[in-house]
Amino acid sequence: MALNHTRKTMWKSIRKCAICAIVLLLSGVQAGRAQEHPPVPRNVVFILSDDHRYDFMGFHPNAPEWLETPNLDRMAREGMHLANAFVTTALCSPSRASILTGQYAHRHGVVDNNIDIPEGTRFFPEYLQDAGYATGFFGKWHMGHDTDEPRRGFDRWVSFRGQGVYYDPVLNVDGHQSKHQGYTSDILTDYALEWLEEQHEAERLFFLYLSHKAVHAEFEPAERHRGHYAGEPLEYKETMYPDAAGSETWPEWVKAQRSSWHGVDYMYHGRINFDDFYRQYAETLLGVDESVGRVLDFLEENGLAEHTLVIYMGDNGFSFGEHGLIDKRHAFEESMRVPMLAWAPGFIRPGTVLEQNVLNLDIMPTVLDVTGAKAPDDHVVDGMSFLPFLQGATVANWRDEFLYEYYWEWNFPQTPTQFAIRTPRYKYVFTHGVWDQDGLYDLQNDPQEQLNLIDSPEHQELAKELRNRLFDRLEATGGMHIPLRRPTGGQNDKRRPEGEPSTDPLIGRRPPS
Repeated sequence: MALNHTRKTMWKSIRKCAICAIVLLLSGVQAGRAQEHPPVPRNVVFILSDDHRYDFMGFHPNAPEWLETPNLDRMAREGMHLANAFVTTALCSPSRASILTGQYAHRHGVVDNNIDIPEGTRFFPEYLQDAGYATGFFGKWHMGHDTDEPRRGFDRWVSFRGQGVYYDPVLNVDGHQSKHQGYTSDILTDYALEWLEEQHEAERLFFLYLSHKAVHAEFEPAERHRGHYAGEPLEYKETMYPDAAGSETWPEWVKAQRSSWHGVDYMYHGRINFDDFYRQYAETLLGVDESVGRVLDFLEENGLAEHTLVIYMGDNGFSFGEHGLIDKRHAFEESMRVPMLAWAPGFIRPGTVLEQNVLNLDIMPTVLDVTGAKAPDDHVVDGMSFLPFLQGATVANWRDEFLYEYYWEWNFPQTPTQFAIRTPRYKYVFTHGVWDQDGLYDLQNDPQEQLNLIDSPEHQELAKELRNRLFDRLEATGGMHIPLRRPTGGQNDKRRPEGEPSTDPLIGRRPPS
């Protein structure tokens, strides 16, 4: 067994080296050609996965040696890997709303997974329809937990309520619910390809939004993938253990969360152990990767590849033991970083790696830029188009820092409200609503965020400067009022005693500098 694993690891290393050599060769050939931009693809396919870590792709240097994602690897090899992609809120519904509006969560108002979309919210597929595009949505919507009804902006609608299920889903197909048999990732891909075939035959311009449930917990791989990684060795994260270097400087809420629903010591109230959890995640990802391959193959087999831009990304990241945590929500790197790939044969130079940071806010302006569609003047967009990067060009005044936000949820109270600003080197985290310390991390010298510098005497001026820049950005984008939404469900309704004054330090104002 050990010998077989050694051979497998050796061959995977050889394969990775070969891929790198091919990429370098292709890049050199392309670089020697005249700097002419080919026509921008007319169609767009956007594939969104759920809770996919930024480094859980076979080609990524941080990925487990045994991880297999041949189709995502293909996208990176034949297209672009956007290596520094982030979300501005690491939570399903807010991130998805930011993708569709190009706005921060505090602007579009979808701040948790329980509320519906505020009335009057507009999504960019509506503008694609105005520009003559056929639009189709297939999969997890999750904004408005209790409904699966078709939403504006889509000519074709296949979705389900809330998180959905991995097997035998009830789907809403254009307003009509019906039971389906099989694995949800496969079924959604079937519907998506059927719709693509219809658009191809009718010679329509199209925008396809394929939104997978996978790989959201609790993970269930397709039957064909169960046990695929059984026995593969796991690498436990250095910060997973209580005695990790720098752990004494971690905020108290982080230390306490180890023994909660989202902590490694009591995962999902003890219903699963870490090793099974880890392997089942990787096995569930196999179904998403196969879906990506089916889409790419369809485009190539039908002569659409050279006219179509395919973007793949995750809606947020996921922790696998870092700081003793699982899940997302918090402002650590594993939570806010996401995988992002772009594939457009003949348009994107093969093997390109983009180092500039790209956000979920940037999907809307980029797709509008690609398609030539326009948003109305009163639709404020916080994101930026990264189309020039796909063309091999540079962008003057591209951002080098961005805002992150997360709002406390009554049904997952272990993680407090957090605001953060991330620069190329530092991250400052402001924790709101609990009696705890904030965070300051040197990402260059401490990429695992082990050592919190918030109390370091030599970093006090830096902390003050970043704090001011964080609140300047919140003020500039209308983010100084924490959105409050009516909770739904059977929460424990305990409140502070009547008449007791609020101790909330942030009610529509910034803390003193």
